[in-house]
Amino acid sequence: MNRILKTTAIAAAVMGVVGVAQARDQVRIVGSSTVYPFASYVAEEFGATTDYPTPVIESTGSGGGLRLFCNGVGEGTPDITNASRRMKPSEFERCAENGVTDITEAFVGYDGIAFAQSAQNDEMNVSREQLFLALAAQVPVDGELVDNPYTQWSDIDASLPERDIAVYGPPTTSGTRDAFEELVMEAVSEEMEAYGGEGYTDIRADGAYIDAGENDNLIVQRLTENTAAFGIFGYSFLEENADSVMGSHIDGVAPTPDAIGSGEYPVSRSLFFYVKNQHADEVPAMNEYANMFMSEQMIGDLGYLKGIGLIPAPEDLRAEARSAVENHEALELADLK
Repeated sequence: MNRILKTTAIAAAVMGVVGVAQARDQVRIVGSSTVYPFASYVAEEFGATTDYPTPVIESTGSGGGLRLFCNGVGEGTPDITNASRRMKPSEFERCAENGVTDITEAFVGYDGIAFAQSAQNDEMNVSREQLFLALAAQVPVDGELVDNPYTQWSDIDASLPERDIAVYGPPTTSGTRDAFEELVMEAVSEEMEAYGGEGYTDIRADGAYIDAGENDNLIVQRLTENTAAFGIFGYSFLEENADSVMGSHIDGVAPTPDAIGSGEYPVSRSLFFYVKNQHADEVPAMNEYANMFMSEQMIGDLGYLKGIGLIPAPEDLRAEARSAVENHEALELADLK
């Protein structure tokens, strides 16, 4: 529960009547399950070292968090949303329609998407094309698109294990799912003649892909219980659970910090959070929390978050991102296109 200092009910005219955030000293955060462990670390440090209470963070997925964030300004709406992908232009436009007109984008660093399994198994080396053929709803067979007929990995390529295709992965509200669809599904299908040069991202719904919800820790747990299955989740969870799960090589590259940071690992992405500047006056802790998150102490080469799986960005990009947050730079629609 938020600790209420006072209540206000001030009407403001911004594209109609919008509410103003109630004055409070506890920051409310929603969004990405991938960014969640990093945000939680900062929140605990913030609560321990400032006069403000520890921010409340809810893991809703990137898409779910941005929907909540863009619902409007004022009581009942979050101050910050985490995202394991960049805000979409359509989301920015929805924010504006609902009166959320002053947003700062914070680029945190990098993360890779792991395709992992129980550490009890032999190492797996898989290509993005093989991942696509295992998970696409329809695949080309003899030049025609048909419902995915593959039931075992070895059906796709004899070099792959004779194990049933069972992949625990995130739901459609997840930024990890969005990134996987873009970096694997779209990237592969655009090169396949059967799809006419168009990106195809439909994932099969016959039980081979299992929607495991927004909590990546649950996927890790399921891999320890079902050692024949694979899971899709952020690299930080792989690093935290290296004793029980291991990541697969993708296109011959292992998911390591260096490979993710350099872009050599083909399934890597940027991490963000978004600040609702219209809440700054009523929620003074918000900007202090954001500045702590963006500090070298947190996201730098020797920062605390590197120790739990964040891949730091180059120093010049960190400085640029930090300046944007400190100066409350307003995100523009053109920045997202």
